[in-house]
Amino acid sequence: MNPRPRGALCAAITLAMLVWLHSVPLQAREPDPWSAERLTRLVSQAHARFKDVKDGANADYIPELAKVPSELFGVAVVTVKGEVFTAGDTDHAFSIQSVSKPFTAALVMEEQSPGVIVDKIGVEPTGLPFNSIIATQLLPQMSANPMVNAGAIAAVSLVTASSPGERFAKIMGWYERMAADRLVVVEDVYRSEAATNQNNRGIAYILANKGRLYADPLEAVDVYTRQCSIGVTAKQLAVMGATLANRGVNPMSGKRVMKGDHVAHLLAVMMMAGFYNEAGAWAWSAGLPGKTGVGGGIVAVVPGRAAIVGFSPRLNAAGNSIRAMKAIEYIAAELGANVFEASR
Repeated sequence: MNPRPRGALCAAITLAMLVWLHSVPLQAREPDPWSAERLTRLVSQAHARFKDVKDGANADYIPELAKVPSELFGVAVVTVKGEVFTAGDTDHAFSIQSVSKPFTAALVMEEQSPGVIVDKIGVEPTGLPFNSIIATQLLPQMSANPMVNAGAIAAVSLVTASSPGERFAKIMGWYERMAADRLVVVEDVYRSEAATNQNNRGIAYILANKGRLYADPLEAVDVYTRQCSIGVTAKQLAVMGATLANRGVNPMSGKRVMKGDHVAHLLAVMMMAGFYNEAGAWAWSAGLPGKTGVGGGIVAVVPGRAAIVGFSPRLNAAGNSIRAMKAIEYIAAELGANVFEASR
């Protein structure tokens, strides 16, 4: 065979292949790691893989939390497109507890500015337990950051209101806009927590004494306690997190809840202090901004993509849900969601 026609034929085939490759959408050539099929599978796998983990125990310093069934376990992912993927006990309402903290900080940002958080609360991690009184004595800003109790009580006091009822109503309304759903207070948890919150009252008086609280101390603590007693399901919490992932636009309602420019500041504080004195370990293993609470819930945010939520009452010594952490870490690793990986 004449070599020239053969060479021409090869060149023609190569050209045709190149034209075809450039004409086929990228999604058709490379499987989408965030496809509905894959997210469905990963959520189910995470639940199945960790549902039998028995480590840890319920929080008992709030007596009502000790009564929550320890075997409850739910995993939820909500994407910025409004897709919902769940496994396990994702419709069980649990008290939001400290997972409420970033959302109230977000409300303060919207009412005033992100700079108010820096100037009147702080953004530095403490390296100490979330309810530490010692931290108020060691840190110049005292309230440290809005992810620990001192800073969270200060954030509540910064919500503009003329009465405790108005203050809480604004917080509840804000959470419902984030969740695109109606929420209710778990009254048994509120009463139990209000009867045992002497430590938080002490923190509030310390802050007030130094001009770092911006409302009556007992009022701020009571509204904060009621805020922590708001009931959410894993699915509702995932919608709240997905609103942050979507730069402040709720993916279910389609409404803008929060300014996009404010979200980055909030996620930064969540990354630095969302897991209290385990924040460094969480950044190392999962690489996602997140917030945990002693009610057993954890929300992690994948900016531009989704929120991943785990719920299980069994906590480790730092107050973080063991099964929820494992489930979120597993899903994040499988998706390559770590924000510090350039490849994502």
